[in-house]
Amino acid sequence: MNESIGMFAYNIPFASIFLMMISAIITPLLPDKNRIPEKLSCVMIGIVGVLSAYLLYALTAGGQSLSFNFMMGHFPAPWGNELRAGPLEAVLSLVFCAAMLLSLTGNLSSTAEDIAPKRRNIFCVLVNLLTASLLALTYTNDLFTAYVFIEINTIAACAIVAVKESPETVRAALRYLIMSLVGSGLVMIAICLLYDLTGHLLMQDMSRAIHGLVASKSYIMPLTVSLALITAGLAIKSALYPFASWLPDAHGSSTNASSAILSGLVLKGHIFTIIKIFHRVYGLDVIHLLRMDTVIFILGLVAMIMGSVHALRQTNVKRMIAWSSVAQVGYIFLGVGLNTTAGIAAACLHIIVHACVKPMLFTAAGGLSNAAGHKKGLHALMGTFYVNIWAGLGLIAGAFSMMGIPGFAGFASKLSLTLASFGHSTVVWALSALAASSVLNALYYVPAVIVVLTHNKDAQKNFTAHAPTMSYKVSMCIFLALNFYLGLFCMPLLRLITRGVSVL
Repeated sequence: MNESIGMFAYNIPFASIFLMMISAIITPLLPDKNRIPEKLSCVMIGIVGVLSAYLLYALTAGGQSLSFNFMMGHFPAPWGNELRAGPLEAVLSLVFCAAMLLSLTGNLSSTAEDIAPKRRNIFCVLVNLLTASLLALTYTNDLFTAYVFIEINTIAACAIVAVKESPETVRAALRYLIMSLVGSGLVMIAICLLYDLTGHLLMQDMSRAIHGLVASKSYIMPLTVSLALITAGLAIKSALYPFASWLPDAHGSSTNASSAILSGLVLKGHIFTIIKIFHRVYGLDVIHLLRMDTVIFILGLVAMIMGSVHALRQTNVKRMIAWSSVAQVGYIFLGVGLNTTAGIAAACLHIIVHACVKPMLFTAAGGLSNAAGHKKGLHALMGTFYVNIWAGLGLIAGAFSMMGIPGFAGFASKLSLTLASFGHSTVVWALSALAASSVLNALYYVPAVIVVLTHNKDAQKNFTAHAPTMSYKVSMCIFLALNFYLGLFCMPLLRLITRGVSVL
């Protein structure tokens, strides 16, 4: 243990995962009276968020960035299990907890309407399991443990879609499950192959063995196959185009809270797992040697364009936002494909931006849809800004952020990706795709903003008097504050992320 960290901070990664798993066990035993299970889930997520904030402080106190390994049990490598925490992991766990908490509190009323009372406890169990899996994927230093929590994440994510109990959501959940299982199978085969080649499951030990094989020019083809399989498997789970056909149905048909959690958080856990495997297991030099950075870069470019092209064709607001997520995943993979510290730091910043903005967009879309009598068509939302101003502000701020308007969160991450591209051999392709995607983003977000701001007296007569609850207002207020903070004061965060990547 690093003595400068302290015993309390040293135990936070394990304690955070353990608390959420315990909460998942306790929740179904509680009575549904006064929504106790949801309150317990929110409290536990809040506690873990506070612990993550303290861990971040402990790891960055004194202006330096530290990282440490937490050994699980009494068995050392290669049989033991480890968690690893650094500034980047602490930042991501804090952001994940904050976004999860705001997604829940901002959609309490819609959750009560969309989910039958007998299933609300189950919904809370799934939320707790998803949070635990995200934390485990963030902190784990063991590849098999990562696989276990990938599976927990998959099952919980599919169930959180189907919990709404409609034919549409059941079909979407089954499609999600089938695609996810294909991805899981590829990841499992890759892990088995890597274990056979290296004899290790802990990431740093595996990395040393891989570099030894590369230096001796041994088993290059099996290494390439393992990298291709694990990348393809996690790309499917991350909804990287062209593996994203399942996402619009799953995110567009589920409850507002589920859509916010799935798009803003679940995808990011798988993407960060790819980043860790690239950086910590194979190493950036091996990734470049095996040409996987080029493959990821090209897929990122394609996703940025095609996600927006599909979003342009949508008339359902939630499906439009879901396809927009495919484009934003492309931005992240573009940064990863640059295969530099600056590129990965920019990708991680976009993960944080997307985790804060996309739940706000889904929460806002849900509020506007409720005001329009639960209609989801874009034209049905005409004038809904004046019925639910908080939802309207959330949609406008989220749209401006996704377009990259200066002062909003999306501008900061797109600017960091642009700067990371300079000096790279693919700079022309990267800048062209960033510009084209931003224009395409504007082509579908600007009309949506105009629609909700346009008065329509005939339509407004049929609007439901859906006054936003206090929890909705507070959540949206915090979402908006985070959006502007990331847009205006992102440089200290980017420097912190860069230092975190350097000790990843």
